[in-house]
Amino acid sequence: MTDVKTSIDETVKANDVVLFMKGTKEMPQCGFSSRVAGVLNYMGVDYSDVNVLADEGIRQGIKDYSDWPTIPQLYVKGEFVGGCDIVTEMTLSGELDTLFEANGVTYDKDAAEKIRAANA
Repeated sequence: MTDVKTSIDETVKANDVVLFMKGTKEMPQCGFSSRVAGVLNYMGVDYSDVNVLADEGIRQGIKDYSDWPTIPQLYVKGEFVGGCDIVTEMTLSGELDTLFEANGVTYDKDAAEKIRAANA
């Protein structure tokens, strides 16, 4: 288990934005993963995706790592942000924009505004 934790820790710290998800950003394998990947893709965020379905150790390990029971899980600059509901709320409130700006993560602000306008 230490190897899995080390691998997860290295992945989280080596990437500005990383999404642990079911499937890949090109082909999500669950609705919640699809929603978060869709937001990040639409906003043009450069992020790494980790398919937890490809490795049972990672699938359980990420839950232990974050002490969060569900997938997907979004990390920005090494910090756990949350899962689908939290990312959705942060997107709609503008908090995700603020988080990206504070951490120097490039994203399309116009796309973020369009998401908010479509959900107003």
